[in-house]
Amino acid sequence: MTPGRHAELIAALRDAAEPDRPAPPDFAAYLEKVRTRANTVTDADVEALKAAGHTEDEIFEQTVWAAVAAGLQRLEAGLEALR
Repeated sequence: MTPGRHAELIAALRDAAEPDRPAPPDFAAYLEKVRTRANTVTDADVEALKAAGHTEDEIFEQTVWAAVAAGLQRLEAGLEALR
């Protein structure tokens, strides 16, 4: 992959992640967990959101958004460290 193409893909991911995108209030703790310690997310976390009335599609969308946004922040920090 060429460097220019890589930059285009990163820019597209950043736009899709919408870092300042609002999330439903009852997602706050879950999304913080996804952003900072994703390895600790459990089925119980997802079930709690489903019990609160959220669909699997909503949960998936919020999860992907938070994970991509966190990954991009880490990527930018790593690239900045290399500069």
